[in-house]
Amino acid sequence: MLNRIFGGFPGWGPFFLRLGVGVIMIAHGAQKLFGIWGGPGLSNFSKYLSSQMGLKPAMAWALAVALIEFVGGIFLVLGIMTRLSALLISIVMIVAIFGVHLGGGFFDFEFPLMILAGSICLLLTGGGRGALKE
Repeated sequence: MLNRIFGGFPGWGPFFLRLGVGVIMIAHGAQKLFGIWGGPGLSNFSKYLSSQMGLKPAMAWALAVALIEFVGGIFLVLGIMTRLSALLISIVMIVAIFGVHLGGGFFDFEFPLMILAGSICLLLTGGGRGALKE
């Protein structure tokens, strides 16, 4: 009985993980790209990367991160290039953890750590059921 309930849906785990991580990344990327939902927008995000992290050229890095989050999130939701999107999001989360959040203690980096864990799972498993194109 329990096996039928919990073991009868192979391939659906990555589907739900794609949806969760993807929607979160779309929202965070939109904050950086468009300045919506209290986000900084591309110009202010670029200034932050330059002044706080010393990344140059800051606008290029800001655009790259924002597009990886936004477009990568869309790709995850749709199941398009899941592994590549998950890899790029993982890299962004590693930089966010070590470059921004780590000094603030566990509760400052728990969220990007969870996104990193989900992205690594998708990198290893692929998109699962409902993916449009692996």
